[in-house]
Amino acid sequence: MAAVRRGPARDRRGGDRSVDPKGLGIMAESQQPVLEGKGLSKHYGHVVALDHSDFDLYPGEVLAVIGDNGAGKSTLIKILSGALVPDGGTIWLNGEEVHFTTPMEARKRGIETVYQDLAVSPALDIAENMFLGRERRAPGFLGKWFRKLDRAGMRREAREHLSNLGLLTIQNIGQSVESLSGGQRQGVAVARAAAFGSKVMILDEPTAALGVKESQRVLDLIRKLSADGMPIVLISHNMPHVFEVAHRIHVHRLGKRIAIMRPDQNTMSDAVAVMTGARQIN
Repeated sequence: MAAVRRGPARDRRGGDRSVDPKGLGIMAESQQPVLEGKGLSKHYGHVVALDHSDFDLYPGEVLAVIGDNGAGKSTLIKILSGALVPDGGTIWLNGEEVHFTTPMEARKRGIETVYQDLAVSPALDIAENMFLGRERRAPGFLGKWFRKLDRAGMRREAREHLSNLGLLTIQNIGQSVESLSGGQRQGVAVARAAAFGSKVMILDEPTAALGVKESQRVLDLIRKLSADGMPIVLISHNMPHVFEVAHRIHVHRLGKRIAIMRPDQNTMSDAVAVMTGARQIN
């Protein structure tokens, strides 16, 4: 597999970079992936959803995963997030081989996923959604014996996370999520993942069905999280958004990774051509 290039490129020392499998440039050999998959496979009877696919995510980068419908990218992401168990291959997290059988196991290891449907509960308030499944008990006797929740503490921490991400448009932390706009709901879901995803965040179509202004707010969140050192996997069909925030682009086709591309060295037309098979990778 080789990254697509417009032409041979040379680094500052005169070395040829035209063949760069990981698309990381001359520093590729000195970095270890945060999350890595080798030879991942998944079959449903005679249907091959994933065909010995590779994957790597490096510290602090935004890695976009693109592919046509049915390419297998959703299966890949579900395996990395613990929603599916692969039939073959290995997954490595910070150099350690891991075996996830449920999303909860992946979450405990610091891999948070924000799905396209957001998986938020509209009737609950913002703080309750952020701590859903991770509710904290009040300190002392009431929390220990009567299982009282520390609602004030959870609301205070939820506000801190939202403020750190610049989501200052949400004034009342106790308002129900159903009263928020689409972009604000996405912000709550991303803030929840950022609060608990200590190692990796996976975003599945985070700007789908959002307006221009709200989409830009989500992209700003992605850039901020990446700048703070959070490695992010971005699954998206929106090529302008991909080229705006991604450092590398993982192109998935026919159940496997067929190319790594870089927005600073390739065009959207290049990416679409490779993704659809109109352009072949040598």
